[in-house]
Amino acid sequence: MVNTPNTPPGNRFYPLPCMLTLASAFCGFYAIISAINSEFKTAAIAILVAAIFDTLDGRVARMTNSTSEFGAELDSLCDMVSFGVAPGVLAYLWALHPYGRYGWLAAFLYVAMTSLRLARFNSIDSNEESKNFTGLPCPAAAAMISASILFCHFIGITGEVKHISLLFLVYLLSYLMVSTHTYYSFKEVPTLKIKPFQILVTFLLIFILIAAEPQIMLFALFLLYLLSGPCYALYLKIRSMKKIQLPSAKKDK
Repeated sequence: MVNTPNTPPGNRFYPLPCMLTLASAFCGFYAIISAINSEFKTAAIAILVAAIFDTLDGRVARMTNSTSEFGAELDSLCDMVSFGVAPGVLAYLWALHPYGRYGWLAAFLYVAMTSLRLARFNSIDSNEESKNFTGLPCPAAAAMISASILFCHFIGITGEVKHISLLFLVYLLSYLMVSTHTYYSFKEVPTLKIKPFQILVTFLLIFILIAAEPQIMLFALFLLYLLSGPCYALYLKIRSMKKIQLPSAKKDK
């Protein structure tokens, strides 16, 4: 698409964010090729790099005031490759292949739920800004699969694996992506009563831990983020039950 004076602002083409989006798609495609060649660790790293590019393209577009409908559609198409097809193929060749029909059905379910997650996200009114996601973001789901591979590689498990927990993990990720659980988006810095110096020290310590043992820390961080949605829903349910019980207790008195 070439920008002309008559091109609507929303349909204009902005090269920089689109190049970052295509870089994410390249990493996803490279992950598929690596998975086919049984280079599972390389494929996992490629998906994590794709997630970094996916984070950068949106932030760069907002910082440079170059957001457009064209860029949003391109981002969704590339996300389907990098965080839908690539993790699905990788999970199947790495851990689901021994389960036969149940394995490839789990991989397909993951790809299908990713497409539904992206379609639901695109159908939401863009004017309704929110600091939270409804359902697990597909880059986080793909990163969880990649982190699991890196963690297994760290403890000495290379090549294909067969463990029922990995089959359940793919089904769980598929469910969480289309669930209504709330996940924090990190689009805004949370307003906490903590001094900036303390925040700096905290992030520095986290960075050192990740640099020291990236396979363990990435697995732990993505697992915590994965569980944050259901845990937050459980917290809200418990709090609502307490609010219902308190008025009834007052009436009894």
